[in-house]
Amino acid sequence: MNLDKYMQYCLSLPGTEEGFPFGEQTLVFYVKGKLFALLDVDAFESVNLKCDPDEAVELRERYEGVTPGYHMNKKHWNTVTFDGSIPDKLLLEWTRKSYDLVVAGLPKKLREELKG
Repeated sequence: MNLDKYMQYCLSLPGTEEGFPFGEQTLVFYVKGKLFALLDVDAFESVNLKCDPDEAVELRERYEGVTPGYHMNKKHWNTVTFDGSIPDKLLLEWTRKSYDLVVAGLPKKLREELKG
């Protein structure tokens, strides 16, 4: 996975915007103002993704490249490394799940805006 491919995927999700609220290094992807992915654009070593709490623990136990979310709520966030241990397809699937979890938590009006 390279940075451009990952950015293109994130920005292809409906209503996604990007920004640098934590400095020039940390790229954040948002949907309706709520973040679903964070990564260091300089190092491009890992990404923080929102995750169902039960699934978060399961993924950490199953994959060496998945750890509790760095500087995040460890119950709801995982850090996934870009070291090649996680297939690109799986990384993109988890990114979509992160996005979907955030969308599910939005008010109904905002969810409807994303649909139409």
